Amino acid sequence: MKNAKSTKDNATSRWLSYRPEIKVVDCTIRDGGLMNNHHFADQTVKLVYDTCVAAGVDYMELGYKASRKGIKAGEHGDWKYCTEETLRRIVGDNPGSLKLCVMADAERCDYHDDIPPKKDSVLDMIRVATYIHQIPTALDMVKHAHDQGYETTVNLMAASTIPDAELNEGLEMLAKSEAKAIYVVDSFGAFYSERVHELVKKYLGYCQSSGKEVGVHMHNNLQLAFANTIEGIIEGANFLDATIAGLGRGAGNCPMELLLAFLHNPKYELRPVLDCVQNHIEPMRAKLLWGYDLPYLLTGMLNQHPRTAIKFKEAELKGEKGDILKFHDTVTDQE
Repeated sequence: MKNAKSTKDNATSRWLSYRPEIKVVDCTIRDGGLMNNHHFADQTVKLVYDTCVAAGVDYMELGYKASRKGIKAGEHGDWKYCTEETLRRIVGDNPGSLKLCVMADAERCDYHDDIPPKKDSVLDMIRVATYIHQIPTALDMVKHAHDQGYETTVNLMAASTIPDAELNEGLEMLAKSEAKAIYVVDSFGAFYSERVHELVKKYLGYCQSSGKEVGVHMHNNLQLAFANTIEGIIEGANFLDATIAGLGRGAGNCPMELLLAFLHNPKYELRPVLDCVQNHIEPMRAKLLWGYDLPYLLTGMLNQHPRTAIKFKEAELKGEKGDILKFHDTVTDQE
């Protein structure tokens, strides 16, 4: 009887994480591109695309729409710019249900020129990334993309650094925009669960009256990206960012395989993601060096941009043995 009850309780609890309105967004190529200047081979992008299709993921973010003015030839790969020709080289006409999106950074995108009307693009959604002081530009970008026929979201970057009064003012402005969702973004991987609850609740307070959703995009500096994504779900976030094997800038992101296993939605298939992790993404780790490590722990703990930790890790690729104690003393000003 005890075993039968345990089985029944477990079966019941499995469905507590099921919410059909949740949308999963794969950011593997876009966020992962920050570790290799977007120099992914077409074969890799196609493998991730095919995995997202097979797994039933709702959206795939292929890269950026970034300004091409004054660029150095070869400095960045194609996924920094995501021209229509590049996109169709991988996805054709994207005949399935998977929706495609790109990110456009405020003040770094010639959006009037580089984002064509939806009828001329294979993309479905434009995700505008903005810092708090760039919101006026972001609002114009969202309106332009919306008027062109796209779904839109806003990723409000570095939320861990924004004073509450400024955040409230910014959210009030964003809530009046055409965006479908506004994201809580833990840019530096500094959040603990209490802050995730506070922010998602705050964002919902501004979004729900205008019918917007709240999303969460978490980094793994403190090994909390998955846990904090769950906290976002509990508080009511319905747009969830994740990457295959956590591939992403620095410490990486919420792993897709963990998220899909947690959601218990029958429309998602875990097996294709496991195949992609084992045979395609994980073999890249030795070169790209993403994922939790001590330098990322320290920048996350200190609510700092991970650029110094990334340089520390890049030195390892050149055969330089890093001294984590010296790094600690440098970033904490104890030298």
